[in-house]
Amino acid sequence: MTAPFSPERWAFEITHVLNAAFGADRFPIDIPMIAREYSKQRFPEDPIVSVQGDRLPTFDGALYKAKDGRKGWGIIYNNGIASKGRINFTLAHEFGHYLLHRLAYPQGFQCGQQQIVRWDSEYGQVEHQANVFAANFLMPLDDFRRQIPEGAKVDIELLRACAERYNVSLIAAVLRWLGYTRKRAILVVSRDGYILWARSSDAAWRSGAYFKTSAGPIEIPTAALPSRPELLVDGRGSIEHPHGVWLREPVREMTVFAEYYDFSLSLLLLEDGRPVSYEEAEPELDTYDKFVPAVRRREW
Repeated sequence: MTAPFSPERWAFEITHVLNAAFGADRFPIDIPMIAREYSKQRFPEDPIVSVQGDRLPTFDGALYKAKDGRKGWGIIYNNGIASKGRINFTLAHEFGHYLLHRLAYPQGFQCGQQQIVRWDSEYGQVEHQANVFAANFLMPLDDFRRQIPEGAKVDIELLRACAERYNVSLIAAVLRWLGYTRKRAILVVSRDGYILWARSSDAAWRSGAYFKTSAGPIEIPTAALPSRPELLVDGRGSIEHPHGVWLREPVREMTVFAEYYDFSLSLLLLEDGRPVSYEEAEPELDTYDKFVPAVRRREW
């Protein structure tokens, strides 16, 4: 059984209601309140009746059917998660499952960091749909574009301000920006000297600026900031690299060490235009897109 709306459509519908009720300056979203009130109005015979935290050692969040013949659904999240932004995204993710998938999966969901699923599997697609809803619900594109207009000079602090506005992780905010910008930029997540995964903006991808981790581990450059922690101040830093460090062209690197996860986030900004040195080859899907642990997908 399919949901009547797409993830984007559900997010748009709720955004329209919230804009009318609270105006544009209504962030961050109170997800527990919205999930209960919206579901009660939209689906009075099958609402969300409970949103609460608990100790969940094996998963981040869950959507479950009320027991003992009672009507309604509950959302539960792991209150041991240190990052408030990650908790917020978990709540939105489970709300997305409620709207999109509860009819097809009447037993609900447990979404956790122990699960590794193929991107092209049914479950992988279901998780992706919940992530797409969460990103659009928490960070409406029209509002995000107002915070970072297309021609704005982007830096980590501007993206961090967006993360705080929407109460999401910095990764989620960067990915949202990469999803619409026409600038050439790449987000690289690394640990212990190797790229865990990377995501390019569409403009960077089409110009051949990407890291194909599906071919095996990629070592980060020795001149890159994650390899030179002495250059970071309070866990962050910025540097201009000549061609031949990260890519075959100059790169502005901005790096933040994510203390909650023990990895580094590096945003690489490239010059506008297509460099002539890249090969005219169709990029392959990155491992992140094909086969990725749920704990990383949930950072969206």
